[in-house]
Amino acid sequence: MPSVAIKELRGLPFAQLMRYDQSHFPASRERFLANWIVQPDSVALAAMHDRDIQGYGVLRKCCNGYKIGPLFADDATTAQALLDALIAQREGETFVLDVPEPNTEAIALARQYGMASVFETARMYTKGAPAIALEHVFGITTFELG
Repeated sequence: MPSVAIKELRGLPFAQLMRYDQSHFPASRERFLANWIVQPDSVALAAMHDRDIQGYGVLRKCCNGYKIGPLFADDATTAQALLDALIAQREGETFVLDVPEPNTEAIALARQYGMASVFETARMYTKGAPAIALEHVFGITTFELG
């Protein structure tokens, strides 16, 4: 895996973010993402190799500490680099990361940071599971949106 550079997501071309997001989320969410990455008291970072996005994550304030989501990455090493960079933004705080159970590397990453499962949910679909690579989803955006 080539090394990645961590950059502010807000400084990248938005069309590039949209292309990357669409390969990790089953619907277009342009308006949503435009607002999601600029929330007050949030940090949005991308992992870049050359000029290509290899992953991105958003850290945002919640009731108790901070939530991280989405955390999308091409591999576990990139996810860890993003997670390290996001956590470093608010050292000493409590963090929540909602990991999809089929991604065993995401579960291992959360455990590496001392995170423990608090509750579980099930996803149900009326027309079959969406065609996304869950092995690249290390943290969902939010339970309301997946």
